[in-house]
Amino acid sequence: MNESAGDEPKPVDPSDRPLRVLIVAGSQRRLNSCPGLDSKARALMHRMIGHLPIGWQVDHEDIGNEHGKPKIQACNACVSSSMALCVWPCNCYGPDSTTQPDLLWDLRLYERLARADAWAFIGPINWYGPSSNFKLMFDRLVCMNGGNPRPDLIEKKNTLLAQQLERSDCWAGLSRNHLEGRTAAFFCYGDLGAADLGEDGRPKILRHKDWFDPREEPYCDERDAYQGLVWQCRYSGIEVPDALWQHADIGVGKIYADSQASDLDAEPTAMERFDGWVEHFAAFVAGKGLIPNVAEAERAAKSTTN
Repeated sequence: MNESAGDEPKPVDPSDRPLRVLIVAGSQRRLNSCPGLDSKARALMHRMIGHLPIGWQVDHEDIGNEHGKPKIQACNACVSSSMALCVWPCNCYGPDSTTQPDLLWDLRLYERLARADAWAFIGPINWYGPSSNFKLMFDRLVCMNGGNPRPDLIEKKNTLLAQQLERSDCWAGLSRNHLEGRTAAFFCYGDLGAADLGEDGRPKILRHKDWFDPREEPYCDERDAYQGLVWQCRYSGIEVPDALWQHADIGVGKIYADSQASDLDAEPTAMERFDGWVEHFAAFVAGKGLIPNVAEAERAAKSTTN
């Protein structure tokens, strides 16, 4: 039966929406940049999109480098001066700036992270750690962990006012984990030195082979290269189950030219591991369901205080 003209519209149920996920490819490589070839992370991102349930809202982004495109600006470590000086969302930079263009703001990633129920991050291991783009992104996401949602109280960026606020009784009521409750998943891949390593585990071109012992390498598990990002999420109230923190070896023993995104079909073990990770992600996120207060966090993340 149709509502009459005088009837009040029914309020929208915030739970009446599909699950939302954001997938981010974190390799530096892009087709339209110096390498001239797309990354494995981008290929895996699109593979993941094709394997997620129909009906989900799937957002995705490649934060790789590209000629003429802004980069993610570095964190200024405001939190080390005062937690209240670190504003949520970061106001050291702003969107569409011509003086300090920032990819994190220009891509509206604060807003997109806030509106998602779950995140998936895919990237390479570069010298025992995540890509510099991922590291920059997560450095800037320190503001999600207790960042100041009221920059008006500190005149946007007044350090002395921020320190006073942090010492005040009202700070405990302001500081919180702004994206708490969401799920994050990490999939990283590496080549264990590709074709550059000799049988002794040292680089073939190395002259001073007696200066280090490869058995003393820092990680027993290659996935630990992303441990800093994982634990940052966990300290921020973002759930990262162990099953959703995975690694695969890709390109082991090959020269780099023969280990490209187009060669992934020749890595059945790695692809099986990746597909299993996607399956675990979909099952866990579906079982957990919608995250409450997503709309509120999304509105806050849209704000520009620069």
